[in-house]
Amino acid sequence: MRCVGVADCGKCLSACAKGVITPGRLTRKPAAQEEIRHIHIDRSACDNCGDCAAACRYKALSMCGTDYTVEELVMRVSKDIPFYEQSGGGVTLSGGEPLSQPEFILQLAKALKARDIHTAIDTTGCVQTKVMEAVLPYTDLFLYDLKHMDSEQHRVATGVSNELILQNAQYIAKSGGKMQIRIPVIPDFNDSEENIIETGKFCRSLGDAVTIVQLLPYHNLGAMKYQRIDDSKVVLEAEPPSDEKIRSIKKLLEDLGLLVTVH
Repeated sequence: MRCVGVADCGKCLSACAKGVITPGRLTRKPAAQEEIRHIHIDRSACDNCGDCAAACRYKALSMCGTDYTVEELVMRVSKDIPFYEQSGGGVTLSGGEPLSQPEFILQLAKALKARDIHTAIDTTGCVQTKVMEAVLPYTDLFLYDLKHMDSEQHRVATGVSNELILQNAQYIAKSGGKMQIRIPVIPDFNDSEENIIETGKFCRSLGDAVTIVQLLPYHNLGAMKYQRIDDSKVVLEAEPPSDEKIRSIKKLLEDLGLLVTVH
């Protein structure tokens, strides 16, 4: 971590006009006995203005990402059209949740469709159905998350229930869309035989709209990153599922007639 601490710098505290940066926890310096106090950023109140990053002499804070117009993005990805044509691939709009910017994504998807570029949208499905209605004609494939079939368990873990998510999946299927269902396999959350079977039955109910089911075994590589972003919240910690567990889940879904891969 590049931050030298509040005592030796602290420029970001005074640079933040909203006052959302405050002295945070004490951390022991590597290979040293002394402790330094890092900063804490209230991410819920931060508006990403970038003033703190501009004031940071040690580049411990920096702005990540670049703003593009639809035209700039289309121009950039169009350079790879020969690769798309050779590989059968295309452009995936991902995030975060890309459909949280529905107007931009709609215009981008339209522009890509006009150039015959295969377009996929990676989504949680937790958006208003009218957003799905708008983008569906310009979307060749939805990479669609299903985290839990029990609505209350889904709400406890993610903050929202799953009714809208399931309804949107049904809407895509009924409207002729295509989906790759993605299931993050998280021990002690959604890996029970009961939940896996219910998930599989739901996928089967969507018919030919589901091209494949992808199992995404949980890993904890992001735990430290999340703690650096906001150390005030509890991070989900679990042991990654064993290969044997993943094989058993894969078989349960295959026995329901689904094509399943592990990623």
